[in-house]
Amino acid sequence: MPMIQTRRRFLATLLLASAAGLIWTRRVRAAQAGLETTSVRLLKFPGICIAPQYIAEELLRTEGFTNIRYIDAGPSVELSVKVGRGEADFTLEFAARAIQTIDDGGAVIVLGGVHVGCYELFAKGEIRSVGDLKGKSVGVQTAGDTPHAFLTAMAAHVGLKPTEDIRWVTSVGGANPLELFVNGKIDAYLAIPPEPQELRARGIRHVIFNSAVDRPWSQYFCCMLNGNREYVRAHPVATKGVLRAFLKAADLCVSDPTRVARSIVNGGFTGRYDYALAALQEVQYDKWREYDPEDTLRYYALRLHEAGMIKSLPNKIIAENTDWRFLNELKRELKA
Repeated sequence: MPMIQTRRRFLATLLLASAAGLIWTRRVRAAQAGLETTSVRLLKFPGICIAPQYIAEELLRTEGFTNIRYIDAGPSVELSVKVGRGEADFTLEFAARAIQTIDDGGAVIVLGGVHVGCYELFAKGEIRSVGDLKGKSVGVQTAGDTPHAFLTAMAAHVGLKPTEDIRWVTSVGGANPLELFVNGKIDAYLAIPPEPQELRARGIRHVIFNSAVDRPWSQYFCCMLNGNREYVRAHPVATKGVLRAFLKAADLCVSDPTRVARSIVNGGFTGRYDYALAALQEVQYDKWREYDPEDTLRYYALRLHEAGMIKSLPNKIIAENTDWRFLNELKRELKA
């Protein structure tokens, strides 16, 4: 009986995120009547920072979706690329990677920002700033992936030439870059949850940068919700429902991180509860009402353009690959 009551309390928390005064059954029926489709495909990737994507399922059901599928993205971090190809309908991903996908011709529409922070740059003791990375070896999981794009933008911001001044390392003799850093084989490593939590658990704590607190990066969104262009254009009511579910899920990460952590572990999205809880408490999921997603895209597009990683200018990306209508409406609807 206690477990049943706990479950009920959790569902009640989810439902209270809906507009005040609406009954659950009426909310579902109204959503079902208005949705152009009741199907949606999301991506599954072992990154804790996109937790709202993993706990959105129940909230999507309250919106009227009945066919909700999580597609395993495997080790790939090209989440927006998969959405642009039509392999999934929506995903959260780092703003800079969405910009690169758009620049490469991906059919992606950016709908809004969801959270701030999650990157931490670990380095050897003598390295004190991003500028000190000149001539150093830096580990990334895959060249061109999300951490690589982020650190490239950071390096360009402080005047480095990322392709010339930094030696990027993806693996040596089969060892992954995190282990290479732990064993002193490379100079720095840019980590995303649960990697920062793992590194601290292993006694490595020299962090020279944290995107959740260090400016200017802490002033911009990290992960944003990206939708497949055809889905967004064909299903505007459903698209708004998806964004609403994600934003409510972000609120839940703030109000009940312990339950969210258990949920994503039980759902097989990540392995360790302690790492998940620590990450949820550190990442800022409460900024989606405050920050301007267009500012984020403009900032990262400028940095990537300066670094030679994209050809498109910010105004073109924003004009052709964003739609803020749903977000602006939901900001008014979800004031509480």
